[in-house]
Amino acid sequence: MVSHDDIVSFLDRLSADGATHTELSEGIWNVKPAGALDFGVVVNYSPPVVVLRIKVMDLPAGGPQRGALEHRLLELNGNDLLHGSYGIQKDEVVLIEALELEHLDFEEFLSAYESITLALASHIRELASFREAR
Repeated sequence: MVSHDDIVSFLDRLSADGATHTELSEGIWNVKPAGALDFGVVVNYSPPVVVLRIKVMDLPAGGPQRGALEHRLLELNGNDLLHGSYGIQKDEVVLIEALELEHLDFEEFLSAYESITLALASHIRELASFREAR
């Protein structure tokens, strides 16, 4: 099974591509991908899984915009995402991926990380339009 130290080495390997990471507390890191977008991927080592989570935006108040956003998130889950899924936690839209630690290797971790960061980068402008229409 992948250990805490293995996750640290995975995060160090991400640094080669320009990502930076900070350990917020034991087993929880904030990873800032390289590039212009300003978001962090929270990596939570919580055996038997590691969870990657991105806060996308605050959930708009009720009304037709909220329903339209929720519908669009389901469409994106069904059509656009290879890894992870959009969801709602409290009053936030999040993008989450959970990976089992039992047989996890760096390539699988990297694939999930790149998939959710690329998905958010390609969806952020559209999703932001729901926030701005409040």
